Formats: sequence, C-alpha cells, structure tokens
Amino acid sequence: MRWLKWCLVIFAVFSALCVSGPALYYKLSNNGLKLKGVSSACTPCSCHCTPPKSILQVIPGLANLTITECGKDDPELKEEMEKQFVDLLSEEIRLQGTVGKDHSQHMNINLREAKRVATQYQREAEKCNAATETCEGARERAETLLSKEKKLTLLWERKARLLGWESN
Repeated sequence: MRWLKWCLVIFAVFSALCVSGPALYYKLSNNGLKLKGVSSACTPCSCHCTPPKSILQVIPGLANLTITECGKDDPELKEEMEKQFVDLLSEEIRLQGTVGKDHSQHMNINLREAKRVATQYQREAEKCNAATETCEGARERAETLLSKEKKLTLLWERKARLLGWESN
C-alpha cells in the first residue's frame, strides 16, 4: 500500500513537470535567463507592420447601413418589403389562432375525460353506499334473529332443567 502512494506521488510530480515544464522553459528563456547548455536558435524578429484597420475604415458606409434603410429609394422594393411584413404578421396571427384552437380543443377533451371519470367514480360510490346499506340491514336482521334465538334457547333450557336435565 505504501509503494502505491509513492508511485502516485511520483506520477503526479512527473505529470506536473510535463504540463508546466515547457511554459516555464519559455518564460525563463524569454526573460533573458539562459539555461546552461541551451542556445537560442531564433533571433528576435523586428517587424514594422502598420496597425490593422478596422472594418469601418475599410468600408466607410457600413456603419450607417440598417435594414430599415434598405430599398427606401426604390418604390417597388419598398412595396414588396411591406407586403412581406404584412404577410408575416398575418401568418403569425393565423398560427396563433391555430395554436389557440388546438389548445382549446385539447382542454375540452381533457375536461370531457375528467367529467367521464368523475361520473364513473360517482356511480361506484353509489354502488358502495347501496352495498353498505344492504349489509347494515342484513346485520341488523341477523342481530334481531340472534337475540330471538338466544331467548328461545334460554326458554328451552329452563324447561329442560325443570324436567331434570343437568348440564355437564
């Protein structure tokens, strides 16, 4: 177990050197610190480049170009653009109406299903109530019959004792 820990430590140190080693070497060599036995193969570059131009300097009118200004001088293009805008709006309104109808239809189906299930549960509840009332009536009749049977049994037991019967 101890050797596994040492192997992991050695692996971690080796990985850290592999990842950060080239960056450290580059930083040390660019700061003027020379490592022993290492010579610089490249001489520093001397570039005299002009700074890059922005897109606005290359195409001056690009900043003022907007979609609303497109075709403002051409009456046919302007009319076509307005038609397309009106068509897009009418299509959007039509789609919203279709989505609304679909949503309403879906909600109506769900409402009908809920009513159907509620009615079914109501019928089941009525059946349970009727069965409970029937059972309650049968229980009351059974209690009445049982009390009559007990009275009759006591009467016969008294008559038997009077005639000399003895219980074990």
